[in-house]
Amino acid sequence: MTRLAALLLLAAPALADTPMTGAEFEAYAKGKTLTFATESGPYGVERYLPGRRVIWSFLDGQCEEGRWYEEGSAICFVYDFEPEPQCWELYQEGDRLRAVFLNAPGTTVLYEALDGEEDLICNDFGV
Repeated sequence: MTRLAALLLLAAPALADTPMTGAEFEAYAKGKTLTFATESGPYGVERYLPGRRVIWSFLDGQCEEGRWYEEGSAICFVYDFEPEPQCWELYQEGDRLRAVFLNAPGTTVLYEALDGEEDLICNDFGV
């Protein structure tokens, strides 16, 4: 194995441990609907719209509008129902995301379960 190949192999795990930047996250998520789960089961679904706007649902048919922004190594979300920023570090692992909740470290890790470009089904407004 060449020295360059060995260095690239050693660097690969470090890259996977680097949180996504706002630009990387926007390029990944914009226009998609992503479903998230914990290790124990489904958690929620979010639609990523232009202008860093989002629509979130806890999979109960109720949807909330919000927006996201980059703050340091975190991607923070603010919703109509929860004006306190919800900040996450997002990691791309292969073709999926892992999200680590920063507001209460060690409490919540979400994994992207599904993705697509379909719309959310919301009982409370026309999305």
